[in-house]
Amino acid sequence: MWEERSNTNREWVSEAIRLVEADSNRSADTHLHMFPLPADWGIDLYLKDESVHPTGSLKHRLARSLFLYGLCNGWIDEGTTIIEASSGSTAVSEAYFAGLLGLPFIAVMPCSASVEKLEVIRFHGGTCHLVDDPATIYSEARRLAAETGGHFMDQFTYAERATDWRGNNNIAESIFDQMRLERHPVPAWIVLGAGTGGTSATIGRFVRYQRHNTKVCVVDPENSAFFEGYVKNDSYHTTGIGSRIEGIGRPRVEPSFQPSVIDAMSTVPDAASVAAARWCSAHLGRSVGGSTGTAVWGVVHLIAAMRSREEQGSVVTLLCDAGERYRGTYYNDDWVKEQGMHLEPYTDVLESFLSTGCCADPASPPIPPTA
Repeated sequence: MWEERSNTNREWVSEAIRLVEADSNRSADTHLHMFPLPADWGIDLYLKDESVHPTGSLKHRLARSLFLYGLCNGWIDEGTTIIEASSGSTAVSEAYFAGLLGLPFIAVMPCSASVEKLEVIRFHGGTCHLVDDPATIYSEARRLAAETGGHFMDQFTYAERATDWRGNNNIAESIFDQMRLERHPVPAWIVLGAGTGGTSATIGRFVRYQRHNTKVCVVDPENSAFFEGYVKNDSYHTTGIGSRIEGIGRPRVEPSFQPSVIDAMSTVPDAASVAAARWCSAHLGRSVGGSTGTAVWGVVHLIAAMRSREEQGSVVTLLCDAGERYRGTYYNDDWVKEQGMHLEPYTDVLESFLSTGCCADPASPPIPPTA
């Protein structure tokens, strides 16, 4: 017996992979900005600016990896409809790559997604399929994939598999390469939020593979399942509530989240995330999104803890996307008021941190006592 499958579309797949790889080759690596801290602290803070990707966020890397993964696995072919469940940024990036390959794209998103993101998805030729309940985006994406004969990208399952964590210009390799000439080239901490969990998995695996002493801290917004799942060692923990900080936080612990490769977690109030995003934008001179604010709130507490122990070193976090995408939400005082957020107490903590190096804030969970 002998059976051979047709490879009539092999040339299309080969050209598609070339186009996706060429996008990476055209884009210079993202910048590493130094945040202005007092030099005599002996602690340096860096933000890796993922907003300069062609689609404006960290998710550009993920979308590229997911498309390559789908193409090389034979899941994506000429004419395949691409479907994704997303809070926004991944959908923006996938819409871009789908347009690059001439493929239809449907984003299944919560109704609460920012208008700015919906506009960009449509600009790239994608369609937005909005749902009232954020917890239903997965089942609705699967339904649409079955109905159209398309491919559900499923970033929440495949994010940690699609990226080569050993290197190949992933974000972790890029951070350490750019840090080589700094006074503390190996970061004491890398701090980031989790949406799929893929980035924390990549960075956590990379630092172990390279035998660095760097620790990885994941910060989690209100209503997200990741922190409780981490504390309770429950990979099936759910909250059933969507996150107000777009791009991070999930109503369930996603399959790509790998708690065993991170060293610490912290929860962050949403008002602190918004206050920190505005504060960071003012001092950095670059407008940042809410997920960056979440990370910055965690960072200042880690740095305060380092100072209390008289430690020196560097801390790196991610500027995931620009604040311009959130003019109608995080940077809109009316929206903040409607959400019942009071930013002033958190802004006071942040301003005090810059002058004293301390964070006397009872609302924040404790940071691990040793680095």
